[in-house]
Amino acid sequence: MDAKPTILYVEDDPHSRRLMTMLLKGRMQLPHVTILEDSADFMARVNALEPPPDLILLDIHVEPHDGFAMIEMLRQSPRLGHKPIVALTASVMNEEVNRLQTAGFNGCLAKPIDINQFPHMIARILDGETVWGIMS
Repeated sequence: MDAKPTILYVEDDPHSRRLMTMLLKGRMQLPHVTILEDSADFMARVNALEPPPDLILLDIHVEPHDGFAMIEMLRQSPRLGHKPIVALTASVMNEEVNRLQTAGFNGCLAKPIDINQFPHMIARILDGETVWGIMS
């Protein structure tokens, strides 16, 4: 994987967006990070990204399309359907985790994000691992 991957993050919470900006752009020094505040016109905005994202991080509880609707759209895309897509959510009960796995997510990172483990988990995901970073 490229040393400087392109990341897309969809998140409606301003605090979470600030934290992810600090982690991805600051700590990890990734130059190609796009953060969307909502999922309106989702596929049109994602298809306009150049270069296309190497990794897509989706908050599950976003409007108007939730994470499950967004992954369904992404998996149908010839350009993006094969990319790793990871859920970020505070809802990490077994039922929700099973639903995420069934929906085709490549992993899940629990909120609040562990800022010390996050860069390592992202590297593992970019190396092709499925990471279910859920604290029990």
